[in-house]
Amino acid sequence: MGKIPYGPTYTEMLHPETIPQAVREQALKAKESNELDPINLFNITWKDDNGAVRKIVLPKELTGTEANIVVLLGKYFPSGSHKVGPAYATLIEGCVDGEIMPGQHTILGPSTGNFGIGVSYICNLMGYEAIVIMPDNMSKERYERIKRYGAKLDLTPGTESDVILTLQRTYELKKNPKNRPLAQFELMPNYRFHRFVTGNSAIEAVEGIGNGRIACFTSAPGSAGTIAAGDQIKHVFPEAKIVALEPYECSTLANGGRGQHRIEGIGDKMCTLIHNINTTDFVAQIPDDDCVKGLKIIQDGTKILQEMGIAEQDALALRGLFGVSGICNILGAIKMAHYLKLGPDDNVVTIATDGFDRYPSVLEDLEQRYLETEEFVLRRWARDIFANKHTHNITDFRSVAAKEQLYKQKEKDWLPFGYSQEYLDAMRTAEFWDKEYAKVEQYDQAIQSQR
Repeated sequence: MGKIPYGPTYTEMLHPETIPQAVREQALKAKESNELDPINLFNITWKDDNGAVRKIVLPKELTGTEANIVVLLGKYFPSGSHKVGPAYATLIEGCVDGEIMPGQHTILGPSTGNFGIGVSYICNLMGYEAIVIMPDNMSKERYERIKRYGAKLDLTPGTESDVILTLQRTYELKKNPKNRPLAQFELMPNYRFHRFVTGNSAIEAVEGIGNGRIACFTSAPGSAGTIAAGDQIKHVFPEAKIVALEPYECSTLANGGRGQHRIEGIGDKMCTLIHNINTTDFVAQIPDDDCVKGLKIIQDGTKILQEMGIAEQDALALRGLFGVSGICNILGAIKMAHYLKLGPDDNVVTIATDGFDRYPSVLEDLEQRYLETEEFVLRRWARDIFANKHTHNITDFRSVAAKEQLYKQKEKDWLPFGYSQEYLDAMRTAEFWDKEYAKVEQYDQAIQSQR
C-alpha cells in the first residue's frame, strides 16, 4: 500500500471495531510485520486486537493503597507512545481543512520527545517532510527514533524545562509559509483526541473494576493534551477529581516555580494554551528523582518487589511498561488515593505515555549519579517512594481565587505569542471547551468524505 493522505476518524480510533474489517485485518498484520506501512494509521487506538483497553491494575502491594490504580498503557501505540494520536489528529485536521498539502508543506513538531517521535512517524506514513524542534539534552533514544523515521532535528538549548525555547524557534520557522506547525501546546486537535479517545477509553477501562466509576484521574501536563481526558471523565462521573501533576523542582502551576527537572515530557514552565483550567481540581508535586528511582525499581528490582509481596510473575510483567513520566503519573495516583482516603471500591486512573524502550540512558545516568544501586539501596528507595503515604505538596485549585492564579499564568505565557485577551477570556467558560469538543463529529465526516 502506498502513501495515503487519510487514516481513521476519531470514532474509529476510539472504536477500532468500526473500521472496515478488511482494513482492520490488514492494519493488525502490518503492525507486526512492517512498522512503516501507512495502514498502521488504523492502529492508533488504546484498544488491543480484541477491542479491550490496554491497561494494568497495579498490585496493591506496590501502591500501598486500598484503591485500584488503573494505568492505561501507551507503549502499544504505533511508534511506541500515545502521543502519535494527537500528532495524527493535528495533521489530519490540517489536511481536511485544506491548510496542509502534501508536497507543498513541511511539518514542524515542537516537542520534548514523544510528540516529536509521533510527528516524525506520522509524516513518514503520510508522505510529509518533518522538522522536530526539541531541547538538546533529552534522552538519546528519542533523537535516534526521530531520525529513524526520517525527520530532521532542530535542537534548542536546555532540557525539558526549556521547552519555551522550542516554541520561540517554531514561531521563527513558521514565518516561512512552507512550514506548518503541529503545535501540540496550542492546537485543539490535541485536546479533542484526548478528551474523546483517551477519556472514553479510560471510562471503558474501569468497567468491572471496583465500583466501575472513576474517583480520580491524574496526569502530568506536558502539552496538557492527556489531561483533557479528565473533561470527559468528569462529564460521565461528576464526582471525579482531576489532578495535574508537576515536578516538585518545576512547580509552575502550583506556585510559579520554573526550575530544571528530569521528568521528560512534563513540567514545561507554562500553563499550556489547551489546558482547560476549569476542570483541574488539584495540582500535586512529584520529586523528579523519585520517578527515575521508581523506574529503576520496576526494571531491575524484581527481588525487591517480591519482598513487598508481589508475585514474581506479576513483578516481571511490570518491566518495560513505563517510562519516567508514567512513573510520575503512578506516584501521583498513589498520592491522591491516600489524600482522598479512597477505598477498595474506588478507582484512580492514570496514563503511561510510553514504555521503557526510550529510557535506558536515563537509568545509566542514574547509575553514574548514585554509584551504588545494589539491592539494599533499591530496598530503601522502594520504601521511601512507594510505601510512603505522605500527602504533602498538594494544592487545591477548586476555589475561584485559586483558578484565577492559573488563568493569570496562562495569560502571562500566551499573550506574548499573539493570542488576544478576548480569546483567553473565552477559555474561562465551559461552552468554549464543549464547542471545541463537538467538532469531533464534523472532522469525522470530513475525513470519511475525503479518504
